[in-house]
Amino acid sequence: MELADGWQAAVADEELRRTWLDDAEQSGAGSGAWDPIAVPGHWRSSAAFADADGPLLYRTRFEHARPDPAPGDRHWLQLDGLFYQGDVWLDGAYVGDTEGYFFPHTFEVTDALAARSEHVLGVELACAPQTDRRAKRNITGVFQHWDCLDPAWNPGGIWRPVRIERTGPIRILHQRVICRDAHVDRAVVAVRVVVDAAEPGAATVRTTIGDVEHEQEVTLASGENQLEWLVTVPAPRLWWPRALGDQPLEAVAIEITPDGADRPSDRRELRTGLRHVTMRNWITSVNGERLFLKGANQGPTRMALGEATATELQRDVALAVEAGLDLLRIHAHITRPELYDAADEAGLLLWQDFPLQWGYARSIRKQAVRQAREAVDLLGHHPSVAIWCAHNEPLALDIDPRDGVDMSSHAARFLAFQELPTWNKTVLDRSVKRAIDKADGSRPVIAHSGVLPHPPQLDGTDSHFYFGWYHGEERMFPTLARRTPRLVRFVSEFGAQAVPESADFMDAARWPDLDWDRLAGTHALQKGPFDRYVPPAASPTFDAWRAATQAYQAELLKHHVETLRRLKYRPTGGFAMFCFADAHPAVTWSVLDHQRVPKAGYAALQAACRPVIVVAERPPERVTAGQPLALDVHVVSDLRAELPDARIDAALVWDGGRHDWHWGGAIGPDSCQRVGTMQFVVPDAPGALRIDLTLTAAAHSTTNTYTTTIGP
Repeated sequence: MELADGWQAAVADEELRRTWLDDAEQSGAGSGAWDPIAVPGHWRSSAAFADADGPLLYRTRFEHARPDPAPGDRHWLQLDGLFYQGDVWLDGAYVGDTEGYFFPHTFEVTDALAARSEHVLGVELACAPQTDRRAKRNITGVFQHWDCLDPAWNPGGIWRPVRIERTGPIRILHQRVICRDAHVDRAVVAVRVVVDAAEPGAATVRTTIGDVEHEQEVTLASGENQLEWLVTVPAPRLWWPRALGDQPLEAVAIEITPDGADRPSDRRELRTGLRHVTMRNWITSVNGERLFLKGANQGPTRMALGEATATELQRDVALAVEAGLDLLRIHAHITRPELYDAADEAGLLLWQDFPLQWGYARSIRKQAVRQAREAVDLLGHHPSVAIWCAHNEPLALDIDPRDGVDMSSHAARFLAFQELPTWNKTVLDRSVKRAIDKADGSRPVIAHSGVLPHPPQLDGTDSHFYFGWYHGEERMFPTLARRTPRLVRFVSEFGAQAVPESADFMDAARWPDLDWDRLAGTHALQKGPFDRYVPPAASPTFDAWRAATQAYQAELLKHHVETLRRLKYRPTGGFAMFCFADAHPAVTWSVLDHQRVPKAGYAALQAACRPVIVVAERPPERVTAGQPLALDVHVVSDLRAELPDARIDAALVWDGGRHDWHWGGAIGPDSCQRVGTMQFVVPDAPGALRIDLTLTAAAHSTTNTYTTTIGP
């Protein structure tokens, strides 16, 4: 029975707390401070609470009558998602408290429902603004501290469904299904359940995975019992990432039946895929096949995530696949089930962040460890979830877009946090990593993301580089990769902001006098970097400036991705550009705006992520007549089979002239192969100099272009 109708809310105060449930029971509709509110939803989406930071009192009345309950039946109140802390009341009696936004909270309400047929459910819900963002206390990730969302937003609300469930005398409180190993001859699935038994006694637990059934007898004590077992699936249908094979999904059912009962007391159903994931030296393998990961960071589909439709969540996965990506990094949050299901079906791998971003208070460690286990219970069965990460950028920096972000002002503190031990990096992150490792054990777990080599290991993790935005020029990135290969083993953030096509929120009619403060504070625009790299003052119109920002973003993404793909496995295991799609009207690093209209960067990313690309070393930005150049040409193939009889044509084109090169041969599978070098002297022809590349091989044909300018 879903409780979605008739909800009211009011901002909590001491007087209202004394009467709110009595008033609901006596007067029904209520009066005064009470307003209708949508459940599921976020309270800021209601006009009455558009500026509220809570806490809010939620209440609803419902009827629940079952004429002939079976002996031993129990009833449960399940709240699938509360942002962020709640206290729950039923018929004036306190039921319990909750903390954690992304997983369900369950309470037994058997006696309360048996006592009457009309009921009043109340929830006092808090999602406190994090006033000290260097020591946050809410484990809400990007929702309460990110430079791609409105910093004034409060995600508070009953954002997932609320319902009454009925079971027999034994309920499955938690279930965890993990594919521990998978090969062509067998797969091993670990199952863990926590059950609540009304009375001690024997029971039968039956597990079905596809066509395989597993049954065992257990003896339960009254109260909570933890049960664990393994199920072996012979000759499994292996699940593969989309670049490597098919994505068969197996139905999993877990049911528990008390001795002597003629029906299960409780049953859980889900789907899983049988596969094995490893990572060594930042190179990922699935079922023993290595895969270079082409990816992007993905924030919430909507800032009000509870109000995103299933179609919108599924569309983000489809757009990632259309872009040629193998990986989405679910950036510092846990999203809705529909996205994980869509990724399972599409064969799109997910790097799943635990919702920790930047600095946190010491007091959260125990809660973070508990919620890390809940994350494994919630998501562990999804074959698409390939990598866990405990904390994104564990740096206690107070980054607020409303202040005008200029990372140069944070440079000294940034390096100090990187190199010196900190509580977040040294204690919190290791605790969360250990909790995930212990609960899962089947996937690689990264303690933190974006940490440079530091004592004592001097190893570091994946890297975040913003050449051409926060520091230096975008052409400096290949130089860094060549001089310090360790830093590009996996680059999980890079990019530049670009103005979206859906830009009504920017009030372009005011050009060039846009409300820069509002755009920075609410819509993420970073004026300082724009002034350095794509200055508004250099464009006569808003449309011209928008086009210039998109062209700059596209050029940066093209060359960063090509650089990393040329380093395939030597040493780079993959990348995740920043970021894929916006959650609200904003000017960010995304290649899709909040309405999913693509920027020029989307096409550039799509072209750079094709299964087979032909690339050349990038010529200097300007060259001079008579200058000798030698540019290597490579073919990068992600195909699993050789490309025989490939032909590569290169043309150097200038005003009044042309020179051609031709190479041929086989391109190895899953490789980066140097095919030749273009050696030439820059002609004496001022103006544009263009390099055109073409590869043709069997069913594959691809092109690429580079430009420079011949000048004095």
